[in-house]
Amino acid sequence: MSPSIDELIRQAMERGEFKDLPNQGKKLDLDQYFDTPEEVRLGYSLLKSNDFVPEEIQLLKEIEALQAQLPQAGDELERARLRKEVQACRLKYDLLMERFHRRR
Repeated sequence: MSPSIDELIRQAMERGEFKDLPNQGKKLDLDQYFDTPEEVRLGYSLLKSNDFVPEEIQLLKEIEALQAQLPQAGDELERARLRKEVQACRLKYDLLMERFHRRR
C-alpha cells in the first residue's frame, strides 16, 4: 500500500524540503486569483506549469532589469543606452497592451 499524501508531506517536511521556499511565511493573496475568470485561470495555470512567460510579463521583467542597471552605469553614454532600451521595451509593451485591449 502506498503512503498517503499526508504521510508524503510529513516525510518531505522531515527531510527539510520545504525550507527556504520563496515567500515562505507570507500570507497568500488569492483575491486577484478568484477575480480572474475560471477559463483564464486554467490557461494561466497551464502556461505556468510549462514554464511559459507571457510576452508582456517578460517585457516588464526586462524593463525592471534595465532600470536596475541604471544606477550602476559607468558613464552617461551607458546610461543613455540603457534609457533607450527601457524606452523601446516600454513602447513594445504599450503596443502589445493596446492590441490586447482592442481584441477584447
